[in-house]
Amino acid sequence: MITALGLFAAFLTTGALVPQVVKTMRTKSTGDLSLGMYLMMFTGTLCWLLYGFLNKDIPIISANIVASVFSSIILYFKVVGMKKKMN
Repeated sequence: MITALGLFAAFLTTGALVPQVVKTMRTKSTGDLSLGMYLMMFTGTLCWLLYGFLNKDIPIISANIVASVFSSIILYFKVVGMKKKMN
């Protein structure tokens, strides 16, 4: 039951990134997104992922693999967009 709760929480919190990823990929626009926030989010998900591996915690591992991928997609578009503005 505790693992199921963890998996459900992981699904909700990780899934919360999906609308932003979809919008960012569609519009290729990240002007209103905070670079600092997504850098912190990505770093935090990597730390949680390490924590999950060290504790063999499947809900934490699974959620943070997905969240790291989503955060890295948004960061990629943010950095590319910033570079385009500089040129």
